Amino acid sequence: MTRAAPYARLPDFSAVGIDGAPWPLDRLAGKVALVVNTASACGFTPQFAGLQALHARHAADGLAVLGFPCNQFGRQDAGADAEIAAFCQRNYGVDFPMMSRIEVNGPGAHPLFRWLEQRAPGLLGSRSVKWNFTKFLVQRDGRTVRRYAPWRAPDRLEADIAAALARPAPS
Repeated sequence: MTRAAPYARLPDFSAVGIDGAPWPLDRLAGKVALVVNTASACGFTPQFAGLQALHARHAADGLAVLGFPCNQFGRQDAGADAEIAAFCQRNYGVDFPMMSRIEVNGPGAHPLFRWLEQRAPGLLGSRSVKWNFTKFLVQRDGRTVRRYAPWRAPDRLEADIAAALARPAPS
C-alpha cells in the first residue's frame, strides 16, 4: 500500500523487520496491536521494559507489541538496525517484533504511521507524532485506533489493553 487510506485496516500494511525480512501486518489480523515508535537513546527508552512486560503478559491472549525505531526526534536512534536490535535485546530483553527504522512524519513517513495519525489525532487534533514512544492501540477490527502520549508509561495502558483483548475478534 503506497498511501494511507482512511478506510484501510492495520492488516493492509506491511513493514520490514529489523532483520531486513518483509513483515506483512496481515499477521496481526484479529489481534490487538500496540504500535510504538521507539528510540534507543531517549529519556523514554526505559519504556522498552514496560512494553516487553505487556508483551510477555498478553501475547498469548492476542496482543502484538510492535516497535518501529525512528531517528526523527533528536537523532536518538542513529544506529544500524542490527545495533538497535542488539541494544533492545541486551538491555531490555525485547523479544516482541521490532521493525527496520522508519520515519513517522513528513514526506518519507511510513504509510502505516500516516494512517495511524489520521485515525487517532493527537492533542488538539494534531496529526504528526510529536516524540519517541508515541503509542497507538489498534483493536481487533484493525480499524479502531487510540493514541497515547510518549510520557504515558506502558503499564498505564493495561486497562485499555485488557478491555480490547476482552472484545471478540470480528467475524
